[in-house]
Amino acid sequence: MTGTQLLCVLFVALIAWGTLESYRHRQNLKRIRIRIHVNGTRGKSSVTRLIAAALREAGLVTCAKTTGTLARMILPDAREVPIFRPAGANVIEQGRIVGAAAAYESDALVVECMALLPELQALCEFKMVRATHAIITNARPDHLDLMGPDESDVAKALCGMVPPGQVLVTAEKRHLDTIRQACFDRHTRLVTVDPDAPDVSEADMARLPFGEHPDNVAVALALCKELDIDREVALRGMEKCRPDPGAYTECTLDFFGRKMLFCNAFAANDPISTAQIWNKANLAHPELKTRVAIFNCRADRPDRSLSLGKDFVQWAAADHVVLMGSGTFLMASTLTAAGFDASRLVFAEGLSTEEIFERLVSLVEGSALLMGMGNVGGLGLELARHFRNRAQWKAA
Repeated sequence: MTGTQLLCVLFVALIAWGTLESYRHRQNLKRIRIRIHVNGTRGKSSVTRLIAAALREAGLVTCAKTTGTLARMILPDAREVPIFRPAGANVIEQGRIVGAAAAYESDALVVECMALLPELQALCEFKMVRATHAIITNARPDHLDLMGPDESDVAKALCGMVPPGQVLVTAEKRHLDTIRQACFDRHTRLVTVDPDAPDVSEADMARLPFGEHPDNVAVALALCKELDIDREVALRGMEKCRPDPGAYTECTLDFFGRKMLFCNAFAANDPISTAQIWNKANLAHPELKTRVAIFNCRADRPDRSLSLGKDFVQWAAADHVVLMGSGTFLMASTLTAAGFDASRLVFAEGLSTEEIFERLVSLVEGSALLMGMGNVGGLGLELARHFRNRAQWKAA
């Protein structure tokens, strides 16, 4: 057999294998009656977990997959297993998730959209998920290098996963017209939630075991209503929901007379969400003397440093800004150009978690609010664990 003939045989074999895999994937999708595709800038992982917990409580065999801080598949008994990625994150892994859910004979699969590029967002929906129900939590200025350059472009990119002829739920308000047009084009029924007045009471929020945004809970409840799941049943399931590892948390620590409240908001990395969390925490804790903003920078995410740096001067004032991670000079130059006092910048690039902790402690005068923001990757999650572990040790 000549080299040309061998290449032809291999080419035909690859086509045959691809055709067979595509057929198997479509058959697996047909075996899962309810397929929910969750997209948006913020809150995807939380909403995915809330919906999956509600569906389990309603008696549906449910699998879920999150790609937040740590990629996880949530099994029908609520156990979580890590997703093996030998070559890094790739949208093709959604096929493995669908196959696993079909093997569990799932009634429902809740999948967080993992694509960023506009064309891949559409690919995820049309080829990988083919949702019966979808969610766009919100559309905010993040990943502008891939979905931008403007915030409106982010909304258009997210609309790539609108499922034709199905149902889409959203709490997005600023770019609702864009989403409505996409739903009109694809004959998709749109269900809206008002983020300024979500149909969730303080009593409902108090039932959750972790802090959550009311609009995320309202979106999850609206989706459950579309599936004819009783509201009380859904909330009872959400009470049992485990938070994403990157979910907002607070821990208090008394370190040799220095009283500190550490807020883990590293997963918030767009200026709108981050400003809301920072301002709310400052307003809720006027008794704390020192205010320290900690930005975990990433050299491969310069758009976040630029957008957060420009916007930060409009937030509640900080006594110090600590810059950790990589590419901190860009964040520092953006902050100072926006009018922030350069003498209040503290550089912690290249330091270990323990060294960053010591640097933070040295800034505390009596009591302090410390909040981590920017990026959860890298040392972000490690620093949050460091504070939590020290707080637990003190409590023990």
